[in-house]
Amino acid sequence: QVQIVESGGGLVQPGGSLTLSCAASGSIVEIYGMGWYRQIPGKQREFLATATNNGKITYADSAKGRFTISRDNTKNTVTLQMNSLKSEDTAAYYCNAVGRTADSAFDVWGQGTLVNVST
Repeated sequence: QVQIVESGGGLVQPGGSLTLSCAASGSIVEIYGMGWYRQIPGKQREFLATATNNGKITYADSAKGRFTISRDNTKNTVTLQMNSLKSEDTAAYYCNAVGRTADSAFDVWGQGTLVNVST
């Protein structure tokens, strides 16, 4: 079984920075992609960024220029560096991993970490 754990959320002032971390663990053979999403209450989950195991990185327009995703394939971790945060970035942030174990494919989500951008 594969598990995802996020960390790094919290309260930050507008204009500030925050780094979210995500670690995948379990009987992992390969992780094809690790990515970040966010969800505001009452709205659909929004894609932010993803990094594949061959180095391809994709950003949503809302994340370009302010957010940076970094992945460590050897540790099965991914981080999201967020700069110039705005009040509208307040949301629950989720990590996702897609890959395979020896027995099956997986597509798993973390429990989410809350980011509150406020004075």
